[in-house]
Order: sequence, then C-alpha cells, then structure tokens
Amino acid sequence: MKLLLYTDYLDLRKSLTFEQAMKLHEELLSEIGTDKTAMEIYTEICEKAARYSGFRSRWLLMSKEEKADADPSRTACHDSLVVCINKLARYLRVNGKTAAWRDELGDEAADPYIRKRIGDFGCYITLINGLNAR
Repeated sequence: MKLLLYTDYLDLRKSLTFEQAMKLHEELLSEIGTDKTAMEIYTEICEKAARYSGFRSRWLLMSKEEKADADPSRTACHDSLVVCINKLARYLRVNGKTAAWRDELGDEAADPYIRKRIGDFGCYITLINGLNAR
C-alpha cells in the first residue's frame, strides 16, 4: 500500500478541502432546519455516505481482483449518494431555499470529476458524523 497524506488528495483535480466541505455542510444543515422531509432525505444521504465511504476507505487496501469484484457495488452506492444529494437540493429549492451548496459542489453533467467531488463530500459527512458519535 502506498502511504498518502491529506495534501496528496488536495493535489487531485476537483478536490474539496476540509474547510470547503464544512462550509457546504453548514449551509446544507442550515437550509434543512427543522423541515422533517428534508431531515429524512439528509438521513438517507448520511446512510448512503457511510456505506460509500466504507468502500472508499478500503479501496487502497484492496488487490486488483478485490477492486474488480467490489467496483459494481461501489459505483451503485456512489450513484445512489449522488441521487440523494440532488434530491435534497431539488426539495430545498422547491421549498424556497437556494441550495447554493449544491451549486458549489458542481455539475456532474458538465464535468465528470464532479462525481468524485460529490463522493468526497459524502466522505466528509461520514467523518463529521463519526466524530460526533463519540
């Protein structure tokens, strides 16, 4: 396994800094407020993000064969995370919120690297939830 630093990640295209992720997360939570439906969608995001971050955290430890076996499940999990994040943004906008945090993540149709950035955001959400669960 190659030993990597957080700064190695920051050098990647369309990376998301911890500070950027925290700002987006705070904006997202602020827009959710006490809206029960938005909270339900956010809970779904958290569940999908936790599952997806599990794949990502093990990825560097896997052999090529293990990656090949896990890749369809990882991709499906990533897809469902993106769908849920888009669903929350859509719901918030319909209910008068800007969901500017979603715009700041980027448009995955315009740039395929944005999918990775959205996955990164999911990993940050999992990090925050993991730290707050102590």
